[in-house]
Amino acid sequence: MNTESDKVTNLREAIKRHVTDGCHISIGGFTINRNPMAAVYEIIRQGIKKLHLYAHSNGQGVDELIGAGCVENLEIAYAGSGRFAPTCIRFRQAVENRTITVEDYSNYQMTLRFLAGAMGVPFLPTRSSLGTDIVDKWGFPEAMRKADPRLPDKKLIVTENPFGSWAHTPKVVLVPAINPDVTIIHVQKADHQGTVRMEGLTFADTEQAKSAKHVIVTCEELLEPDELRTDPDHNQIPFFCVDAVVHVPFGAYPTACYRYYDYDPVYLNAYRKSAKDDTLFQAYLDQFVYAVNDHQELLDLAGKERTEAIRADQRTGYAVGLDRS
Repeated sequence: MNTESDKVTNLREAIKRHVTDGCHISIGGFTINRNPMAAVYEIIRQGIKKLHLYAHSNGQGVDELIGAGCVENLEIAYAGSGRFAPTCIRFRQAVENRTITVEDYSNYQMTLRFLAGAMGVPFLPTRSSLGTDIVDKWGFPEAMRKADPRLPDKKLIVTENPFGSWAHTPKVVLVPAINPDVTIIHVQKADHQGTVRMEGLTFADTEQAKSAKHVIVTCEELLEPDELRTDPDHNQIPFFCVDAVVHVPFGAYPTACYRYYDYDPVYLNAYRKSAKDDTLFQAYLDQFVYAVNDHQELLDLAGKERTEAIRADQRTGYAVGLDRS
């Protein structure tokens, strides 16, 4: 990993350097919260394909990457964008049309898999999913596992508790570690060296970052190291885990970033309508992704009225009076 003192770069270069066709990539965020959308759009613009994507419970980022044809395989607990798409629309179509291969785990299992990767161990045990179809239904066929040395031989293993009846747990589920080629997260604050401070819920972003070979961080505020050395216990990711830092205000838009802005219901409602129709979805990509050079141009398309409407109240961390319908 890059341990140089200044890791600040632009998004185009960060994606070009670390995300390539066929690589194993993880994106942070949860449903419509803190998705690294600026990076997602840049991946789509660069035409990167055949990604093996890992996510915890992501929504908008996963759906747009799949809809743009960037994803070949997906490992995830849940793909949904709240009430706008309880099940992500392009994700669902891709699964039904068999254009992507999906393997699903429970939320807790995905967290454990990233944690195992961060710890440098091959697996971690849990009772999560015992008695469910997650144990029995596997998405990746045996031939696929054998062809890719980065995939575990098995989805999971149910085994006897090696401590016998201790803790009243006769069986446990072993879930394999995840070590992506690159993890991309969007955060509230980062410094030039790569130290990260997230505010509010961190989801599985810390484990996802620490499990990866390379990490790209996009941030709302780019600070000097001394600023994050104040209250260092509020920082989650140390600088030596991070390879690239990109200052992208509103970099999670149209999803939310706690204490900075809420999700944009106008954008997400319009996206839902476009995502249900192939022709409309292609028109959406043409207008909001391919026709713009960077994330700021997308924000300009959305308009200042929209970004001001979702700006967070400093006391609550959310937009006050926002019409969420």
